[in-house]
Amino acid sequence: MTTTLSPDLAPFADFVAAIDDPDHRDRLITVLNWVHTTFPTLTPRFAWNQPMFTEHGTFIVGFSVAKPHFNVALEFVTLEHFRETITQSGDHCTKMLWQIKFTQPVNYDLLAQTIHYNLTTKATITSFWRPKDL
Repeated sequence: MTTTLSPDLAPFADFVAAIDDPDHRDRLITVLNWVHTTFPTLTPRFAWNQPMFTEHGTFIVGFSVAKPHFNVALEFVTLEHFRETITQSGDHCTKMLWQIKFTQPVNYDLLAQTIHYNLTTKATITSFWRPKDL
């Protein structure tokens, strides 16, 4: 079954079309559509060669793809806040990324928590990235 990217996520079309494995492509499209549906106020933006979502011009979450997994980019502060929960759920973290294997289920509840955290803690931030002193 082929999953269709929401028309509102058109900035991501070329990125997802370039994912060779159709199962991996469908999986990422499902996640991107979920973010868009669950957080409709977020703005889709393609930058730094990755699909990402912003709110009032500040970064909230981004995604990239590697062969065995896809990455969730959250910014260091957020990743540190959730690192233990992410690893306890069976996923892996690098210094800057949450890695979800294509063969494992996506923990949408945890993903929602990380996005809510960024929305809350960045509500008054006007820069794209979180200032280093926060």
